[in-house]
Amino acid sequence: MAVAVHDTALGRLRGGLGHLGNQQKLGLMFAVAAIVALLFGSWMWSQTPDYRVLYSNLSDRDGGTVISSLQQMNIPYKMAEGGGAILVPSNQVYEVRLRLASQGLPKGSVVGFELMDGQKLGMSEFQERVNYQRALEGEITRSIQSLSAVQGARVHLAIPRPSVFIREQQKPSASVLLSLYPGRNLDAAQVSGIAHLISSSVPELPVKNVTVVDQNGNLLTGAGDGAAAHAGLDPSQLDYLHQVEQSYVKRIESILTPIVGLDNVRAQVAADLDFSMVEQTAETYKPNPAPNEAAIRSQQMSETNGDAGKQASGVPGALSNQPPGAASAPITAAAGSGGGASGAAASSANIHKESTVNFEVDKTIQHVRQQIGGIKRLSVAVVVNHRKDAKGANKPLTPAELSQVQNLVKEAMGFNQARGDTLNVVNAAFTEREVEEIPAVPLWKEPGNMALVKEIGKNLLIAALLFYLVFGVIRPVLRDLARPHAHARADATGEEGEEAAVISPEAAAKAAQAAGYEENLKAAKELAKQDPRVVASVVKDWVGTE
Repeated sequence: MAVAVHDTALGRLRGGLGHLGNQQKLGLMFAVAAIVALLFGSWMWSQTPDYRVLYSNLSDRDGGTVISSLQQMNIPYKMAEGGGAILVPSNQVYEVRLRLASQGLPKGSVVGFELMDGQKLGMSEFQERVNYQRALEGEITRSIQSLSAVQGARVHLAIPRPSVFIREQQKPSASVLLSLYPGRNLDAAQVSGIAHLISSSVPELPVKNVTVVDQNGNLLTGAGDGAAAHAGLDPSQLDYLHQVEQSYVKRIESILTPIVGLDNVRAQVAADLDFSMVEQTAETYKPNPAPNEAAIRSQQMSETNGDAGKQASGVPGALSNQPPGAASAPITAAAGSGGGASGAAASSANIHKESTVNFEVDKTIQHVRQQIGGIKRLSVAVVVNHRKDAKGANKPLTPAELSQVQNLVKEAMGFNQARGDTLNVVNAAFTEREVEEIPAVPLWKEPGNMALVKEIGKNLLIAALLFYLVFGVIRPVLRDLARPHAHARADATGEEGEEAAVISPEAAAKAAQAAGYEENLKAAKELAKQDPRVVASVVKDWVGTE
């Protein structure tokens, strides 16, 4: 029974296909072909992996080496951006990078000390020196390119030939060209770090002989800003100056925030620091103290006794050598006087005494070394916002409150009038910032959901096309093929080539009845021609019955 029904349906389908016009047949064929193409394309699309960039901006040499390695590992790849980028399936990117890194790929256009591996016999001293310099430049370039802000670098070393004469000896020099990533800059400390890196890599290369330039030709080494450049401060001193200023700012804001509230105080500090290194040695002598207060260091005393008879006596000079004159005094007096003089000369003795006393000298030796980076002067400016009363209106601080704030700032900064510190505290209303509302990012625009949205959109598009082809084109045609069909001729205009129209079931039944009536009428006419008696008898019976 089922086979018979199947044959009947198949027969109706074949019959319906035979009654279809050319345009309907073409539409049905196009729909079936589109469905097959969509199914095959969606299957191929699902089987095609998502490719991501493995390496970009590779040189021709590295690109060819990487492609050869990928072919040996049987990993599919694509070329993009004019051959400057190599793409591999997204699920194999990190694995392939690790496997290529184990092979030392990509090597890059920079050649390091591996250049020394291919040394040949018979090379001259000049060639060996040139290869060593190239290898050293390559290694320094690789070290600089490892910085996050540096995209590429070129290093040129000028190493003079060694000389045995001191006057002819020259120091090496280096020049560096940096290519930075878009939007990235190097601060003074990073530039100084690059210069010290190169100086430490080349023997006897001073830091001052290193020149660093960016891709725009701007000189990065030895560049300063404002007064700091004229003062000759190095990056470490600038950092220390900023740290000192910021520490004072934090002190002031932290002590005033509990009083005036958060975001209601702003402070700026300008510090004048002394980075000069001063060493001083002083030796001071005080005035001589009194003898009884001074300490005796050493003392020497000497005494000499001599005989008076062996010594010359009398009054020295020419008058003592003249002969004596006539005596005028009495004899008794002269005798007494002469006896007394000889006794005194006989009893007198020659005594010589010497005494030397050395006292300790009061001396003070002082060695002073001043601290580097000492504060010479502080200039502080503080702005305090107005208070808000209960009604929300701005209200300035009272003189007592402003004086309290000023005293707190003085204590926080260590105000010293002797060294010339200045402080300016101002109470003013802050301008309220307008908060810009950032529109919420739609869910489908988030980076993590873009791939999911694309995949869903792709599947929905394929499903919509299949739904339209199946239910909008093929299903109506198949449904009409399973029903009775009738073909209508051209209308009164007599147009030829118009195809038969598909009618509804009621119209098909009426058409079938009309077709049967025409056939019966034709058969009756043929019978009347062949046997008129029978037709006359039938008509007679109809008339008699009525």
